[in-house]
Amino acid sequence: MTGKFWRQVVGKLNASFQDMAPSNRNEKNCVLAIDDEEGFLGVLKAALESRGFMVHTASSPDVAIKLYEKFRRDIGMVLLDYLLPGMSGELVFENLQRLNPNVRVVLLTGCEESVADKMLKRGLRGYLQKPFNLPNLAQKVQDTLNAPVLACSALPSPLRS
Repeated sequence: MTGKFWRQVVGKLNASFQDMAPSNRNEKNCVLAIDDEEGFLGVLKAALESRGFMVHTASSPDVAIKLYEKFRRDIGMVLLDYLLPGMSGELVFENLQRLNPNVRVVLLTGCEESVADKMLKRGLRGYLQKPFNLPNLAQKVQDTLNAPVLACSALPSPLRS
């Protein structure tokens, strides 16, 4: 998709969010969005920042894992694409859980719901089927951030003592 297309999408997006009250910003309203489509990441970032969230983005699994490792104390949740180059969303999820067994991850996918089933059993907080509407995304992010921390993860972590 062209840069002009994404600028038009972001412009429409900002107009549609103007009537919505922004969330109070704090460190746990920070989101890490992981997707290999940089234009899509730009739209996610603009949409969520217009709602008061701070957003880090990563277009590769390796960069995403390093970003999460560096900022995990500030990141309240992760939006994760399933189809990524070099590593599936499921493997990225497992790596994030090794860093933080209670990581809050919502899968964003154009794949069938069945790809999320195994991950849901291991602590995935939900998923949104692409394409989705941006107000639903903002609500899903807010709901995920407000949800209680899970008591423990289904995935054993070598970082636990």
